[in-house]
Amino acid sequence: MYRFILPAILLLGGASALSADTKGYQARQDARDKIDLDKQLAGLVAGKPQSCISPVRYRESTRVGDTILYKNGRNDIMRTDTGGGCFGLRRGDAIVTTTFSSQFCRGDIVRTIDLVSSVQSGSCIFGDFVPYRKP
Repeated sequence: MYRFILPAILLLGGASALSADTKGYQARQDARDKIDLDKQLAGLVAGKPQSCISPVRYRESTRVGDTILYKNGRNDIMRTDTGGGCFGLRRGDAIVTTTFSSQFCRGDIVRTIDLVSSVQSGSCIFGDFVPYRKP
């Protein structure tokens, strides 16, 4: 009987210790994302938010947490916050967008697809696109 009780107690204790640190982990991850985002946008000034952008102009994309940065060179960056739900953004999954025009617009659906298994790993929507440019 004791042979089964001790492992069960250890298992429950370990599981509760792991779940207790999720808030601390999330806070550390958010702090790292903020530092990385500040580094990416250093020296650039935010402009007036736009509802749509042309994907032809912004061909390169970078992800920082729940934020996607579309770049046209170093001095022309569009930032959009997705608001969460695209769980694969953080780990580098492919971004697949569903648009209803020739532009990326606020409210368009973004899906993330795992590149190995081709399984959808999350979905979210674009927020406003905020331009960051050299002053």
